[in-house]
Amino acid sequence: MKAIGFIPLRKNSKEIPGKNKRKLLGRPLFSWVLIEAVFSNLHEVFVYTDDSDIRSFIEDHYKWTSKIKVFDRSEESASDEASTESAMLEFCNKINFEFDIFCLLQATSPFTGRENINAAIQQIESGKDSCLSVVRTHRFIWDENGTPKNYDFTKRPRRQDFEGSLVENGAIYCTTQDALNKTKNRISGNIGILEMPQESYTELDSKLDWSIIENILLSKLQSGRLPGRIHHLFLDVDGVFTDGRILYSKNGELAKVFDMRDGMGLEILRQDNIEVSVMTSENSPLVKERMKKLKIDNVYSGVKDKYGLLQHLSIYKNLNLDEVAYLGDDVNDMACMGRVGWSMTPHNAMDEIKKISDVVLTSESGSGAIREACRFITKYNKRFE
Repeated sequence: MKAIGFIPLRKNSKEIPGKNKRKLLGRPLFSWVLIEAVFSNLHEVFVYTDDSDIRSFIEDHYKWTSKIKVFDRSEESASDEASTESAMLEFCNKINFEFDIFCLLQATSPFTGRENINAAIQQIESGKDSCLSVVRTHRFIWDENGTPKNYDFTKRPRRQDFEGSLVENGAIYCTTQDALNKTKNRISGNIGILEMPQESYTELDSKLDWSIIENILLSKLQSGRLPGRIHHLFLDVDGVFTDGRILYSKNGELAKVFDMRDGMGLEILRQDNIEVSVMTSENSPLVKERMKKLKIDNVYSGVKDKYGLLQHLSIYKNLNLDEVAYLGDDVNDMACMGRVGWSMTPHNAMDEIKKISDVVLTSESGSGAIREACRFITKYNKRFE
């Protein structure tokens, strides 16, 4: 059965301007569910948007996968008054309903994982007409007339004895092609329930919500780590290899300053069979030349979603992320640093990165930070000998 993912993204947002593109742990909000969808059992993932910036971002930075397709969303279906169903049906007509399972995924649910998407697909394959994601709340619910909706207040149950209620979290809605075509609704017929963790119910309607979700998301990434022997080192460039400053001329980038001692540290790591990779958001000929001189073959340039690429490499290069060390200095490194076995940062990194890093080096960027990180890795790995 052909299962497709559908992620509707509007350019405008009433609560938080540009919400879908706003950075969450250094990544655009929409990228969290998009990359999980890519690594799920969905056959294709369609992003339906009226935002040319989102289209350009996806086309430029996810070339490592052929699974993502971007379709233009009409002005009518992207208006404040339009329903999500109107966008769904508009899109379905464009592709002539060529699918068996339709999976609506909401970008405002960054906790959606590939395992949740796969579970929803499984429910449809097992005979359900549709499926929706929910969370279990143990709150006591009342209506405006002072009537309890989910418990008897004269026999108030203990929390551990209270089953609670299921509420939609708005993350996933799956349906068959036949059911969607007939009812024009995201759910209908024999409906399955997919229970997700409580944190997936957190709303994203204010800057305070954003901060709360960012902290929960980071904690979730970090809690899954089981650091082992370090076999791989990933490095940012600007603010790690260099002090972050660039010398420009009228013709563009002219010079960057690198610390020669870093090269010796990396050479020692390679002698210990530790693979070194560079991941940078810039496309710099100077960087390419320097990495060539350092004999670093794995250089990933122009990467705006580093975590997405790291996930891709972990699967297709069989990298165990618990055996990866990552040295970064700014917010676009944050998600990667939260997930790998060891995160390190120069002494002069951004404060938010220093707060989450396992090791804050005594050396500054461009002044021996990489050399110090190499010494740490060599010393740490000795415990596995």
